[in-house]
Amino acid sequence: MKLYNTLSKKVEEFRTKTPGLVTMYTCGPTVYHFAHIGNLRSYLMEDVLERFLAYEGNEVRRVMNITDVGHLTSDADTGEDKMLKGARREHKTVMEIAAYYTEAFFIDCEKLNIKKPATVVPATSCIADFIAFVQVLLDKGFAYEAGGNVYFDASKVKDYYCLTGHAAEALKVAVREDVSEDGNKRGKNDFVLWFTKSKFDEQELKWPSPWGLGYPGWHIECSGISVKYLGEYLDLHCGGVDNIFPHHTNEIAQSEAYLGHPWCTHWFHVHHLNDESGKMSKSKGEFLTVSLLESKGYDPLAYRYFCLESHYRKPLTFSFAALDNAAKAYKKLIARLAALSPDKGAPDEALSARYRADFLAAVGNDLNTALGITLLYSLLKEPASDAAKLAVAADLDRVLGLSLIEKAALLRASAQATAGAGGASAAAGGEACTGSEAGSGSDGGDGVDRGDPEVAAIEAAIAARAAAKKAKNYAEADRIRAELAARGILLTDTPEKTTWRRGEGK
Repeated sequence: MKLYNTLSKKVEEFRTKTPGLVTMYTCGPTVYHFAHIGNLRSYLMEDVLERFLAYEGNEVRRVMNITDVGHLTSDADTGEDKMLKGARREHKTVMEIAAYYTEAFFIDCEKLNIKKPATVVPATSCIADFIAFVQVLLDKGFAYEAGGNVYFDASKVKDYYCLTGHAAEALKVAVREDVSEDGNKRGKNDFVLWFTKSKFDEQELKWPSPWGLGYPGWHIECSGISVKYLGEYLDLHCGGVDNIFPHHTNEIAQSEAYLGHPWCTHWFHVHHLNDESGKMSKSKGEFLTVSLLESKGYDPLAYRYFCLESHYRKPLTFSFAALDNAAKAYKKLIARLAALSPDKGAPDEALSARYRADFLAAVGNDLNTALGITLLYSLLKEPASDAAKLAVAADLDRVLGLSLIEKAALLRASAQATAGAGGASAAAGGEACTGSEAGSGSDGGDGVDRGDPEVAAIEAAIAARAAAKKAKNYAEADRIRAELAARGILLTDTPEKTTWRRGEGK
């Protein structure tokens, strides 16, 4: 695989210390609130990267931290602790807040088909490790005590800006919030390794340490957890571009000072998702979540499709119009796959090998997921059997994670059940709701394309529901209505007929 490396500033062949084994660390969420869809873009692209590396045949050992202590509202060790801020907002304890939003984060991930890393580590479970890490830095002369806190001395590092390649003055774009000076620091780039009771006396979580009762700084937790679970050499470190400075810059400085040798060879960063007013942020108040998208009738995987159509190193602007286009394309792709029969023909090894090679070349060129999706459309045009096409689509979706085969199978089964129910009803002299009856004013002049497999499937489902109601199988009728609603299709029953329309935003 060729992958852009923030450290070298170029696309290069991705190599690991141990061939066939990838040690991968991803910065996890600070669990003081729901993740917004901008946060989730980074985790989504990291998920695709992990999937692709496994698809290539690698064993991937991925670790993610959960920041449940120590992350301040400024990345420069200033401001209020985010966890304490969340606890105050909801009148709960910090650990109650952490537990609730950790669960919420992984629920969102599951909806987006983001695999949970094999190893997930809350920062609060590694306090002793952080204390030991800080003590080594003090013993080696890379840290100092001042004002009750312990600071890392950035002047002792030979190339502090190795990750950014710029002077501090040029890094404003990468910093989340403006920095206010800490009078205890010897140098402007120094950062806190351990806070004591001399700072933030209202901090709820504190632990005894050689330097007093306190808690770790944010930057130390990722280094400590990575070294503990993945060893002294790390192949791949991931995060959003706003992590580059100062968070990842500080991680490199403290980790290499602690270890005495180069630490991580490859750095992967995902660019911002912007809304029409700029970068998405929780500080703006109302923000976009997966649940909000669902409430508007969107399948969360339509958002995944939306992200995969763009390149991870480019800013992506979100709008509901853009999501509408992605949702429509995603539905049509599923409908086209649903129109294929797994019973027609057999898998074609030559076809599978060709598409696997093309996919490895396309997506393996700096994680070009848009080209990966393009290959799916090329596949559908192949003069191959239905079963062969479905087998290839299933293989490629191991990386794309769009649940294409599962959703196509559900749609196909619904259409088949509808066809069977409609036939049985007609044979019994029933009045099952036909496509023309179920349509939205479907006299042929309403603009609805009944040659579209998706429209045909919707109207077939409505016919099946009508048959179920006539047979007094109300549970089945309710199930079909709920299934359609989940796809953004809303039904209106009248004494004469049932009409349908797409929900808001659809």
